Amino acid sequence: MTTADRVPAIAVLGSINMDLVTTTGRVPEPGETVLGTGFAMVPGGKGANQAIAARRAGATVEFLGAVGEDVFAAELRSTLTDSGVGVERLRTVPGPSGVAAIVVDADGENSIIVVGGANAELTTLDADDLAAIANADILLCQLEIPISTVAAAAAHAQAHQTTVVLNPSPVAELPAELWAHIDVAVVNSGEAARLAPVLGSVPHVVVTRGADGAEYRGPDGGSHSSASPVVDVVDTTGAGDSFTGALAAAWHRGPRAALAFACAAGALATTRLGASVSIPTAAAIDAALAGRHRSGAR
Repeated sequence: MTTADRVPAIAVLGSINMDLVTTTGRVPEPGETVLGTGFAMVPGGKGANQAIAARRAGATVEFLGAVGEDVFAAELRSTLTDSGVGVERLRTVPGPSGVAAIVVDADGENSIIVVGGANAELTTLDADDLAAIANADILLCQLEIPISTVAAAAAHAQAHQTTVVLNPSPVAELPAELWAHIDVAVVNSGEAARLAPVLGSVPHVVVTRGADGAEYRGPDGGSHSSASPVVDVVDTTGAGDSFTGALAAAWHRGPRAALAFACAAGALATTRLGASVSIPTAAAIDAALAGRHRSGAR
């Protein structure tokens, strides 16, 4: 088996939400009411989206997270299992599951309010959680769960030679010891500007730039960029998560190949409404890359 053919094992520690998605011609101004054009309930959450993205991109994935005891919990759990994501470390806690209220305008741009619910109760890691992290090739985290839990997981991962990939979103002030345990940071251009003082300490930094693709900077200061395939954008919700999950799944191929693979995944995710339902498969990503290379795009 070549390096490119190897199937990486990824532990995703993060959030899982029910996304309440409303489409409208434009986002209302403060105090204004506008008519919507559609509504859908779609399972999401940055952690779950990235877990599904990594699984569809070819990795084996175990999800570490929490759902509540409400009407959304069963569907959230089944969304992961139906995608082939392991849920042995998905716990049930009292109270509601996480939800996200999402408004998508006619240009496919979105505004999001996240209510943590059960995700906020993910405050400890037990022995089985820690074993799942230690046995993985990659630990993939975001910041929709308590930061202290992310920090503990990252330290444990690094102590067991598990590569730590952090998508520090939503942006928050993080302890220095957490940054010391991060191998790869994945940020958008706005996050990169806000986190510039600390990103210099991270060995590998990937900055996403939407339709303009993404850029990579390595530990030696070397950098390169990758373009995104041209697509008809319907909804940008979850595009960043598709990018990050695909990047983690392809990281063993090397940063250059992983970046191109992730750019294609992120672009394809914008062609359908909703987050988890729009995540592309490895075959679709490979086809998009093949089409781009045939057209001579860079």
